[in-house]
Amino acid sequence: MVLFIVRRALQAGLVLLAVSLVVFVGLYAVGDPADILLPDDATAAERQAAVVALGLDRPIWAQYGIFLANALQGDLGTSFVYNIPSISLIVQRMPATLELALCAMLIALVVGVPLGLYAGLRPGSRADSAIVTGSILGFSLPNFWQGLMLILVFSIFLGWLPSSGRGETGTILGVETSLATWDGIRHLILPATNLALFKVALMIRLTRAQVRETMPLDFVRFARAKGLGDGRIVGLHVGKTIAAPIVTVLGMELGSVIAFAVITESIFAWPGMGKLIIDSINNLDRPVVAAYLLVVTFLFIVINLVVDVLYSLLDPRVRLGRRA
Repeated sequence: MVLFIVRRALQAGLVLLAVSLVVFVGLYAVGDPADILLPDDATAAERQAAVVALGLDRPIWAQYGIFLANALQGDLGTSFVYNIPSISLIVQRMPATLELALCAMLIALVVGVPLGLYAGLRPGSRADSAIVTGSILGFSLPNFWQGLMLILVFSIFLGWLPSSGRGETGTILGVETSLATWDGIRHLILPATNLALFKVALMIRLTRAQVRETMPLDFVRFARAKGLGDGRIVGLHVGKTIAAPIVTVLGMELGSVIAFAVITESIFAWPGMGKLIIDSINNLDRPVVAAYLLVVTFLFIVINLVVDVLYSLLDPRVRLGRRA
């Protein structure tokens, strides 16, 4: 286990280095931040002073070297727009994104797994056909269109739920969250549902496929021959068998939800990291964009590590050293 974690830490360092290089070169090739930050009537002297202050007068390799040296000390640069450390901006916005992502994955787990289990146990039935058709719609409809339809129905036509913002927040165990107030929960329902719809469809298809593969196996037939009830067979034997792939996919999808919540946060004006990155790209705020991508990459690495450990605990036949 220790060797596996050390190996993963070394791999993480190399991945972060490669990502930082690609991101920095890509951002350097796109526009000039001074053109956006300075007013149209700025003089040449003012422009030159701004370029020097932002460190844009140095060659790209020198800028990257300074960025890398500072990053090793935990400093990912200062935002051109807000003039505060970029990592501070991301940390401020991170709880809102994590809250949204975790709620979306919880919805996917609570809704998708039971529906997939029910459909897998009754293949060919009307319920199975309806559930599979609904999952196909969840896969096919664009995320932004689903968000607009949710706003149109539940905010405009019915007036039940707010369409934007995070609402009033409170504190639970020292963490600021929308789940602490009813107003915050009402603001959270629509964006979390929008982010969860695709994952619900994914959980339905995955669970149904796993159940259909598992039910004809010999150990299930043997359990029936022993006289065990269907509930015990499904809950104890089938549930354990399908748990490992479901946990693996949930972990991977959690990382993708955190990274790609940009569309949902933009539609619902949710003040998370996704909204911040869109604003930073529009303003060519290079330090914030680079810091965001490095933080998201690090989150992916940590989530993958946790998933590998959980997989080995759920399935003792899997050895971490072999998987690595």
